[in-house]
Amino acid sequence: MFPALEPELKQETLPDPYEDFMYHHLQYYGYYKAQRGSLPNSATHQHIWKNNPRYLLNGSFGKREDLIPDRLQKEKHLWPSCLPSTVRRQTGAMSRDSLMLSSPFVKSRQLLYDDIGKVNPHLREPRDLFALFSGSALLQAPRWPVECEVIKERIHHIEWVPPQPEYFYQPTGNEKIPEIVGEEKGTIVYQLDSVPTEDCYFTSSRVGGKRGIIKELSVSLQGPEDNTLLFESRFESGNLQKAVRVNTFEYELTLRTDLYTNKHTQWFYFRVQNTRKDVTYRFTIVNLLKPKSLYTVGMKPLMYSQLDASTHSIGWRREGNEIKYYRNTAEDGQQPLYCLTWTARFPHDRDTCFFAHFYPYTYTDLQRFLLSVANSPVKSQFCKLRTLCRSLAGNTVYLLTITNPARTPQEAAAKKAVVLTARVHPGESNGSWIMKGFLDFILSNSPDAQLLRDIFIFKVVPMLNPDGVIVGNYRCSLAGRDLNRHYKTILKESFPCIWHTRNMIKRLLEEREVLLYCDFHGHSRKNNIFLYGCNNTNREFWLHERVFPLMLSKNAPDKFSFHSCNFKVQKCKEGTGRVVMWRMGILNSYTMESTFGGSTLGNKRDTHFTTEDLKSLGYHVCDTLLDFCDPDRTKFMQCLAELKELLQQEIHKKFKELGQDMDLERSWSDISLSDVESSTSGSDSSLSDGLPVHLLNIADELNQKKTMYKKKKKALKSRKQRNKQYQRHTLMPESKLTEDAPERAGFPSTLQKPPAFFRTSENASSSMMKYEKSRLNKSQLNGRGKSTSLDPTDMTTLILTKNIDRIQKEKPGFTVSCDPKRSTNPSQEPAPSVKPSWSRNRHPGTRGSHRTAVAYPSLHVYTYP
Repeated sequence: MFPALEPELKQETLPDPYEDFMYHHLQYYGYYKAQRGSLPNSATHQHIWKNNPRYLLNGSFGKREDLIPDRLQKEKHLWPSCLPSTVRRQTGAMSRDSLMLSSPFVKSRQLLYDDIGKVNPHLREPRDLFALFSGSALLQAPRWPVECEVIKERIHHIEWVPPQPEYFYQPTGNEKIPEIVGEEKGTIVYQLDSVPTEDCYFTSSRVGGKRGIIKELSVSLQGPEDNTLLFESRFESGNLQKAVRVNTFEYELTLRTDLYTNKHTQWFYFRVQNTRKDVTYRFTIVNLLKPKSLYTVGMKPLMYSQLDASTHSIGWRREGNEIKYYRNTAEDGQQPLYCLTWTARFPHDRDTCFFAHFYPYTYTDLQRFLLSVANSPVKSQFCKLRTLCRSLAGNTVYLLTITNPARTPQEAAAKKAVVLTARVHPGESNGSWIMKGFLDFILSNSPDAQLLRDIFIFKVVPMLNPDGVIVGNYRCSLAGRDLNRHYKTILKESFPCIWHTRNMIKRLLEEREVLLYCDFHGHSRKNNIFLYGCNNTNREFWLHERVFPLMLSKNAPDKFSFHSCNFKVQKCKEGTGRVVMWRMGILNSYTMESTFGGSTLGNKRDTHFTTEDLKSLGYHVCDTLLDFCDPDRTKFMQCLAELKELLQQEIHKKFKELGQDMDLERSWSDISLSDVESSTSGSDSSLSDGLPVHLLNIADELNQKKTMYKKKKKALKSRKQRNKQYQRHTLMPESKLTEDAPERAGFPSTLQKPPAFFRTSENASSSMMKYEKSRLNKSQLNGRGKSTSLDPTDMTTLILTKNIDRIQKEKPGFTVSCDPKRSTNPSQEPAPSVKPSWSRNRHPGTRGSHRTAVAYPSLHVYTYP
């Protein structure tokens, strides 16, 4: 670059500033006694590397013997004899993996060197302050409970979208119901040795699971003509406990229950080898627990062929005939069991194939995706990856913060937040595919994605229950409990994932408004995609919680069903994330349920969902967010009007069933929505089992400490505090009595105006009473939900009993705010005749002409995201 300076550089090498500093620093503290010339600088490093590359190994100088031949002489250079021998031994025992292998004279845990050829040292980034993944980072190996055996083979599947729609299976009515034979008459070809049940509890974990040699659980083949299938499920997310061969090509399968429980058998994922082509096999799962299933209405299992994947790039596909879901007659008397049977034909001889309940998405799959994001120089600028916490087994629970950098603190503080989570139920992998679609879009360079990052801060927890995902559970964590029933827990150490999630959202609410919370789930008994929400009791924002789901149904009409949505808050759902976040103050708090089956709507009617369908819904969530916050309130007001009409029709229907015709033109909105709406008893839920036995004492102790802490009053520290307490408890009641006594006697009050501090105290007291009253009404209203639905006639009677007095009264109407920012401005309301079009004229890569950044008011707290 500068030819005139080249001769001078060859003659005299300039010292490296950093090395010069380190030389003086170490010499001052007595840790370095070599001559100055013996410390090589950057130019010397480069000269050595160019002439002899063997000196550089893994980005650092390799063999110290190449520079200092005598080992004893090296130690004299490195460490003075005055150091204690224990210090010398500890220092010499430093791992060769430590990042300071760069200098032959200086050992430090803080120094790093760049890639090979770049030898300028720099300090290590502090832990927990920067991204978890770096360019050379490896995936973190999953940690398993020590009871679990894990095979060494890594399982990976390609993504593939079928070129043609995969239609539901059409039952003929002639499907065979095989008799359950069992291991008494059959041959066990695969069985896990020991499975932790509810009598045990989690104690420890390690990478690779159980210590020792991995046993061969499958039978040994007797020769090349032996056509016995070889089963395996001891891999990530796998679930199969036993396989019994009851005929030449017929097998009975038993699923493993969730670890440390005796139930929750729904998810299955296993491998078969030694297949035969053009032969019909029959598989029967014998210990399912749900009385209803989508397999009764045409859902097919998924199959994956490794030969097809390697030769034709064909991935998971729906496969199966003669599908039947029925009750198991050979029960053990403890609880009713159900069976799923189907037939399948393998495409190749001696192939390795997999069967699964739904498209698997493992913890390793998530880490691969996050590693690609962290290594992207563009995406890493607006997506920060952090550790939310460690799970019970020590696996990392990741938290993503996605937003464009703000230009000013005021702009950063004005941003509202959106919180999205997934995989609290590990067997509901469809939630991960929707989350992946959302992340793919929000991290893209689409104008709509850039606008969303400008106006929102997204907090994303893509996998809430990594332990359950790793071991192949369907619903529970390693605590043996459904985490989505314990969001109110105080046991931080036993339920760390949801405790830290709730705490993160609580802190977020202190900084800014959270516009939306959504937890992605899967549903095994209903088709389509839908939302569960919470009825809003604030009359100012009446029906506003239903606007977002209705908009989403218009944006994805062939996938999302608004009529399947439900907004009733039941008592048995008080511990769910949706209800807990709603009670914390998030108006739009939802659980998104996506089916394991497919769609019954529009162009996708009677077809299975693919991973691409689920990922597209992640885009539609982003698209609906823009519609929901559009400064043009036309769509918002149209949805409100449509919701009022739908609700009015439902109320008229209820009264008609009772045989009465009521005029509800003015006061129909007084009727409680919780009474009109049916319960969510059809939801894919489980009742809370309470805490495990080994955690009951811990919970009781924490509750007692919490109660004692609340009862303990703080001592008054000053005269001013004592005076305020005296005025509040003594003077205030007396002044109220003096003011009210003449009025009760029929005379006007003689008090004209109370002192300022009395007036302030009265206002505060009055507002607190109103708040307590509204909170009581809210809790009473939301507490009406039960786990069982009511008969329509009884429902209508209940409505009339509770609301007949209010309906007969003349009551003025009220104006509904049309702005999701909770502002009321009549000038923003469009004319009633305006009917905006919901046709989707834009695609993920374009921005609509009406898209403009929302100018949010600044908040009181100015913080960077």
